Amino acid sequence: VQLQASGGGLVQAGGSVSLSCAASGGSFSGYVTGWFRQAPGKEREFVAAISWSGGSTYYADSVKGRFTIFRDNTKNTVYLQMYSLIPEDTAAYYCAASRLMSTTKLGYEYWGQGTQVTVSS
Repeated sequence: VQLQASGGGLVQAGGSVSLSCAASGGSFSGYVTGWFRQAPGKEREFVAAISWSGGSTYYADSVKGRFTIFRDNTKNTVYLQMYSLIPEDTAAYYCAASRLMSTTKLGYEYWGQGTQVTVSS
């Protein structure tokens, strides 16, 4: 399974950005998809995750109420809609796939490349 993240860019504080994670090259069926982010000099941290059915979602406290994760399995794509962005959201955002729900990066076996989100103050 290959994951392709896209949609990052430069946005002003208070703005919004939508990220996409498209899967290809194998069956994505049954996989949990998570989003993580990594700022310069910091550890990669969990942002959000969604079950295969979309019925279960989890968010880091820092993004709860501002970010929404959802998926379209007909397109093999998971989205992260980010609202009310703050400079602290600036990071490279990575999507990942896991067979089990997890909020730690150790649980994910497939990773996409990062897409940069920069929030200016």
